[in-house]
Amino acid sequence: MSSPASSPMPPALDATASGAITHTGVDGKGILITEAAMRQLGTLMASQGGGKVLRVGVRSGGCSGMSYTMDFIEADQIRPDDETYTYEPDGAPSFRVVCDPKSLLYIYGMQLDFSTALIGGGFNFTNPNASQTCGCGSSFAV
Repeated sequence: MSSPASSPMPPALDATASGAITHTGVDGKGILITEAAMRQLGTLMASQGGGKVLRVGVRSGGCSGMSYTMDFIEADQIRPDDETYTYEPDGAPSFRVVCDPKSLLYIYGMQLDFSTALIGGGFNFTNPNASQTCGCGSSFAV
């Protein structure tokens, strides 16, 4: 008796170990973004107006040595060496996330989540490359 073949997930969706659906760029690469973070980013993107992209990166500093950065920038500020990923959430306009190559070394495969909890709410980063994180969730070491 053969079992029915399961259909593969679209390349822009994946399930994490916790069962949460995450989104990747259209090319199947980039930062994993949970459904909750996609909704929040969509809301923030709409409030920014057209022509903006989300820049994600890292900088020196923070409790553990490096901290995450997220900011909306004008599309004309994308540098030639930046990696650009396009996300197409269901029922919302697509948007782009850019990251410089140096930061990408530290955050490739990272998951971005969003929580509305009173304590610890906001954007949360889960980075498989981090050897140490701090309690605030926005600082890490490799």
